[in-house]
Amino acid sequence: MAMARDKMRLRTTVPRLKRFVDDVYQHTPFTKMVLLLVVLWMLFAAAVYFAERHVADTPISSYGEALYWGVAAFSTAGIADKPHSGMALLFGGIWIVVGSVLFFGAIVATVTTYFMRPMQRPHKRIIDTIEYNLEQLNDLSLDELDLLKATVDTLIDHVEELKKKASPLGPPSDH
Repeated sequence: MAMARDKMRLRTTVPRLKRFVDDVYQHTPFTKMVLLLVVLWMLFAAAVYFAERHVADTPISSYGEALYWGVAAFSTAGIADKPHSGMALLFGGIWIVVGSVLFFGAIVATVTTYFMRPMQRPHKRIIDTIEYNLEQLNDLSLDELDLLKATVDTLIDHVEELKKKASPLGPPSDH
């Protein structure tokens, strides 16, 4: 019994998770921001490495160490070894600011976009307009009420047509 319930929960969770990931991918800046962050991280790490490669006793003596330094520096973990050359310090300082802004900006922009998007959907605007107009019924003239009735009739016909198309049995036959 519990195993069947878990399977059922998994069947409903996986499509929701996929829909969430697709929604984030298609409608938020998350993937673009992460891609930009990775490209800049690699570029700034290369700049710091090239600025430090001939400095004696530098803690950043390989590109791999520069990549590690780049993550530790912008993540504000405080565990990054400080570069020694002035040019590397300049690149590193710029990277810390840019990387932090991009990283935290990507999170804020993604969350904001994801939760604001339902309010921007066209059907929400249509429903809001209909609700507003229903509240104004007493102020409408007879001609406006006739137009509203015709519009609602068209909407009902459209919904019924969609239901017929979606029905697994198909539309009823005329025979």
